[in-house]
Amino acid sequence: MKIAIVGGGPGGLYFSVLMKQLDPNHEITLWERNAATDTFGFGVVFSDETLGGIENADPVVAEYMASQFARWADIDIHYKGEQITVGGQGFAAMGRKELLQMLQQRAIEVGVDVRFSTMAPEVEDLSANYDLVLAADGINSQIRQQHADSFGPSLDPRPNKFMWLGTDQVFEAFEFFIKETPWGVMQVHGYPYSDGGSTFIVEMHEDVWRRAGFDATEDEVFPPGVSDEQAVDRLREIFAEELDGYNLITNNSKWINFTTVRNESWRHNNIVLLGDAAHTAHFSIGSGTKLAMEDSLALAACLHEHDEIVTALEAYEVERRPVVESTQRAAQASLEWFEAIDMYTGQEPVQFAFNLLTRSRRITQENLRLRDPEFAHRVEAAFANKAEQQEVRPAMFQPFKLGQLELKNRILLSPMNMYTGDNGMPTDFHLVHLGSKAMGGAGLIMAEMTAVSEAGRITPNCVGIYTDAQRDAWGRIVDYVHEHSTAKIGMQIGHAGRKGSTKIMWEGIDQPLESGNWPTTSASAIPYGPDNQVPAEIDREGMDEVIQDFVDAARRADEAGFDLIEIHAAHGYLLSAFLSPISNQRTDEYGGSINNRAKFPLEVFDAVRKVWPAHKPISVRISATDWIEDGNTADDGVEIAKLFAQRGADAIDVSTGQVASEEKPAFGRSYQTPFADRIRQEVSHETGCAVIAVGAISSFDDANSILLAGRADLIAVGRTHLFNPHWTLHAAAEQEYRPDGEEWVNPFRAGRRMPPAARTDAVRPRLSLLRDEDTENPHLRWKPHSKVTVTS
Repeated sequence: MKIAIVGGGPGGLYFSVLMKQLDPNHEITLWERNAATDTFGFGVVFSDETLGGIENADPVVAEYMASQFARWADIDIHYKGEQITVGGQGFAAMGRKELLQMLQQRAIEVGVDVRFSTMAPEVEDLSANYDLVLAADGINSQIRQQHADSFGPSLDPRPNKFMWLGTDQVFEAFEFFIKETPWGVMQVHGYPYSDGGSTFIVEMHEDVWRRAGFDATEDEVFPPGVSDEQAVDRLREIFAEELDGYNLITNNSKWINFTTVRNESWRHNNIVLLGDAAHTAHFSIGSGTKLAMEDSLALAACLHEHDEIVTALEAYEVERRPVVESTQRAAQASLEWFEAIDMYTGQEPVQFAFNLLTRSRRITQENLRLRDPEFAHRVEAAFANKAEQQEVRPAMFQPFKLGQLELKNRILLSPMNMYTGDNGMPTDFHLVHLGSKAMGGAGLIMAEMTAVSEAGRITPNCVGIYTDAQRDAWGRIVDYVHEHSTAKIGMQIGHAGRKGSTKIMWEGIDQPLESGNWPTTSASAIPYGPDNQVPAEIDREGMDEVIQDFVDAARRADEAGFDLIEIHAAHGYLLSAFLSPISNQRTDEYGGSINNRAKFPLEVFDAVRKVWPAHKPISVRISATDWIEDGNTADDGVEIAKLFAQRGADAIDVSTGQVASEEKPAFGRSYQTPFADRIRQEVSHETGCAVIAVGAISSFDDANSILLAGRADLIAVGRTHLFNPHWTLHAAAEQEYRPDGEEWVNPFRAGRRMPPAARTDAVRPRLSLLRDEDTENPHLRWKPHSKVTVTS
């Protein structure tokens, strides 16, 4: 092959080396506009997984890198005058300059034509004269820009400012310095990369940056290689304590806003993007160099495995995209955490440290337990102390008081529509469904959205509580839960609005009925989707009728014996339709501003609150974002939650979306938790209102991690309970925790222990004469003179 590479960073160089190794006959030319000695940056961090791949692909490169590495396992978090150390992480870093020099030398050794200080020919000429054109020209890729129609780039500049610096202080571990200044929170990400220096990245929100006066050089254009010395001098003063007499070192150091780069496609004909040209991930989760070198390895392998370039490039993207997108999701969560770090500065040091470590959701409590058991126990002990509980136990099994309602643990069965009602009546199916989940260990069982009127149903098969007969049928289920379990039970009441008169889920979710339909109402005469009927815009008389329906439903729910009631103001149903600007385009006092849009939902809440017993809690489910352009955002979600909390809501059940069919949600593991987190930090602390996290939370580890980090007070688990009705009790068994009160009902007690799997009961012999005293010590520090130091 005849290959053209534009960009002489680690990704481009490493790719050229790998391709030459696979076939020395490849003709490879690499253009780099900078000189060989122009190296910007300091250290580069690699994971053990990436290093394993490099070792398999090129032992020469791997051996050199291993000889240069600074290695450590500890993370030190400096916060409020304390240092919290967590071990067992595993890091390796080296100087970017040394890495580039080695790759340059290796590329020349294997026969790559490397042209430094040389601009590449036009990409169209390269594409015409070479079999493959590799665009490794960085975050500001000109090739990507020239073929933007094909690549479909999306650039997301973030609000935080950061500056790459170095220091001659050799850190022993990864250091996070969280500094509360008169202008706001600033943080340092620091790590060693050699026996002579460390990377020192300073980051802060743009608002903090401006208040601190760093915008003084905002309009000054610094040439390549020139640093913002005025800002650096100021940083030396601010971080004098952390620098401890050592110096800050500059290398093209200036303020930058991190930009997340995504592309709809990484290939155009025989042109392919690699590294930062294709994607970026925030430095707090890993290095762009790591991702670029992984790209290089995958691309070289795919080209070697496929005869046709087009097929090879497709295979490369199919292989790498899921890995990159997973990294970018974690990086997005991490960068958003640091952007909002001031929300967490009220947390105690141990919880803050745990919150920081688990910010990307890649590290969890069980993961930390494997890495550093002592710290994991310390986190649980701190959580128990804050909950005023003497027993240290898994967070999900700490009791919780919701208003005056005592819950035995923090797990809820999330309300889920079952579409099995009979003319609005709950049936034996609901008795078995809710009864089994109650005996499965959850602290609170939530019945599905129950219609407050016949017209308020979603489908003909939805249940209601608009008649006394329905009340009595629900009472039978409530009595069963109270008699046969220690769980509490709540009812979610709602009105379908414009999403009513539709088919049951498995026949066509949100699709209109073909017969037997009924007229719907909403905030405005706008259909949910293109196939749905146009609802009537509800008038004042209709609003009053709906309010009365909610009041009557709440009264009947109390009479049926429910312990809690939840008002459904999410997912595009009637109250949600008022809250969202997508579905509410009224011009009267109930449309326009967020306060106006919330008026009718708050009128419903106030009316229910009046008739619902004061000793029983009331919660509200909201959509914290619409996932639609010009719809409600996370900021709006906070304001909506605040409005309900200030009116007396005991809990906010934080869901998202489903307000219109054109939504584009960012699905993923516990993807709605960040919205719950923000509401808990910004609303709960002011009002005392509890927060429920819900959405793709399917493991006890995720549940515990969310609670321990302070992101929510309660966890609602839905579909996982459908898979396993005894999920909560099984989670207790897996964590080797037995609740104080025997939670297994007597007929099931014989099954309360986990059955052994194949060979798990095997007793292993001792095969070592002497124990290695250091094997279980997770604390490895970087000590350049001794190379490796293990501390107890």
